[in-house]
Amino acid sequence: MVLILGIESSCDETAAALVTSDRVVRAHRLAGQEAAHRPYGGVVPEIAARAHVEILVPLVEAALADAGVTLADVDAVAATAGPGLIGGVMVGLVTGKALAHAAGKPLIAVNHLEGHALSPRLSDPALAFPYLLLLVSGGHCQLLLVEGVNRYRRLATTIDDAAGEAFDKTAKILGLGFPGGPAVEQAARLGDAKAVPLPRPLRGTAEPHFSFAGLKSAVVRAHDTGNYRVEDIAASFQQAVVDCLVDRTARQLAGLSGISALVVAGGVAANQAVRGSLETLAAAHSLRFVAPPLWLCTDNAAMIGWAGAERFAAGLTDPLDIAARPRWPLDPSAETVRGAGVKA
Repeated sequence: MVLILGIESSCDETAAALVTSDRVVRAHRLAGQEAAHRPYGGVVPEIAARAHVEILVPLVEAALADAGVTLADVDAVAATAGPGLIGGVMVGLVTGKALAHAAGKPLIAVNHLEGHALSPRLSDPALAFPYLLLLVSGGHCQLLLVEGVNRYRRLATTIDDAAGEAFDKTAKILGLGFPGGPAVEQAARLGDAKAVPLPRPLRGTAEPHFSFAGLKSAVVRAHDTGNYRVEDIAASFQQAVVDCLVDRTARQLAGLSGISALVVAGGVAANQAVRGSLETLAAAHSLRFVAPPLWLCTDNAAMIGWAGAERFAAGLTDPLDIAARPRWPLDPSAETVRGAGVKA
């Protein structure tokens, strides 16, 4: 049994966890920054980085105490090394390096996206490779064939905005507050999803990718007319996103065989409308549907610790001079797509 210390600091969540190779989360500490960023309607990188500096070491100490272990008891230190806000990523990675060096333990530099990609395997021991993953978060919207640890084939990505970014921007447009995703979902429960005519970008097209910039612009126009209730716009927007995600995922499923499941992960995977529609899609293709519990969907250190455990078992560790990366694709060999999708 291997014990991994996981550290996450890629955006506005600071987290530390102790995770075992037999899927036990022995401790998990997380500190959010919602109050600090709420006045700005979004995450301010400099504020986020300073908060990570202040809280990360006490969080690590608290997690070790919760688990009843010391740093000497861990087998390796796993820290997010990208992608993300570079200031925060550097704080977490440098801290991980220092702890690994001080304790004489291996360092595992984890791609934050790999943390999301493997997180369903932490909560579901039966989930086997390969599986089709819809990775939907604030910064990314991708369909990936997960063939194994460190083996990812990107099938589609966003050419502009990610789904989570569109949720956040819609919340800001509608004055729903921060964080935007949960706020839009809550408002949508009180609205009519058919009330506002909104586009479904790229739905039904041969192109495999996603696009949400046009949908976001349509929300602005609908709001500016003053003809629609905020709740109706929120519900109509959420349904448009769901329709796009399902359509693009169905397109990939039609050409795949031999996969064990349809899997969703990332912050947007916490949205119940998204989860429900994807579960229905999986059933229509006679596939298992797997989604992590809600707390594992948003940024956390347990998924980093688990990805570290998977990489450690595969013999994948990293030198102490490895650099933090603001951008780090899971599939470096994937073709560049038009638009902002190059960052994926």
